[in-house]
Amino acid sequence: MRGVTRRLMLLDTASLYFRAYFGVPDSVKAPDGTPVNAVRGLLDFIDRLVKDHRPDDLVACMDADWRPQWRVDLIPSYKAHRVAVETGTGPDEEEVPDTLSPQVPVIEDVLDALGIARVGVEGYEADDVIGTFTGRATGPVDIVTGDRDLYQLVDDKRGVRVLYPLKGVGTLQLTDETWLREKYGVDGSGYADLALLRGDPSDGLPGVPGIGEKTAAKLLDAFGDLAGIMTAVDDPKSGLTPSQRRRLDESRPYVALAPEVVRVAGDVPLPDVDTALPHTPRDPAALDALAARWGLGGSLQRLLTTLDT
Repeated sequence: MRGVTRRLMLLDTASLYFRAYFGVPDSVKAPDGTPVNAVRGLLDFIDRLVKDHRPDDLVACMDADWRPQWRVDLIPSYKAHRVAVETGTGPDEEEVPDTLSPQVPVIEDVLDALGIARVGVEGYEADDVIGTFTGRATGPVDIVTGDRDLYQLVDDKRGVRVLYPLKGVGTLQLTDETWLREKYGVDGSGYADLALLRGDPSDGLPGVPGIGEKTAAKLLDAFGDLAGIMTAVDDPKSGLTPSQRRRLDESRPYVALAPEVVRVAGDVPLPDVDTALPHTPRDPAALDALAARWGLGGSLQRLLTTLDT
């Protein structure tokens, strides 16, 4: 991020290590028998991404809080179905496979020893960290995520695109505004409004009853944005059907609160970190110890070779 020609790659890290966990057999284990499929799978992902896209800067964005209270206060159903333990005093614990949870600290330690910037900010999700880095970037940005929520950041003029893994990270869907318009009928800025109207069961967002994806896209095409649609509700000549008008009118409380929940934050207080892609490990001794302890083998060696080229 030190000049307009530098390419920044932002990793939605949890999204990627979840995919690695389910994509790499749990027979991949450390010498003591502990599964390390998510660790090695993520290292393989990063190796392929760096080889194929050659970013100048790379940030592993983390969920310091996967279900921020400020979002829950607005829409209590937000990610409620994923809560494994309600703590009462801090962030609730997310339901995560038993053999994945112990691998997350290992992933963090390996990224730190490599010198790959790792950023999570208390009270925010990785999406919000990604949104803030993207807003501050002066050059092109590649966002690597399996979460379609981040389509809202796509911006052709600024060179912001989403690399969405279809199979591992060897096959990526390069999501730009042309693709979004063909698939959903909206551009990047319109995707958040589409998602809000349609709803998202995986995030506990109810949406507007009776307004599915195709109807939401048609409404956005006709009225421009969410504000335009809600203005049309009050205009009897707007062309809304009686059913659409009634459902949107009944959903005003949800529509008033949901934008702040659905849209990624752009004002996260980011720490001052060196985002440059490392060519040599920051802490070789620590990395050697981690490699031996967890049996990281060829996955780590391949990444080190790629970083050194």
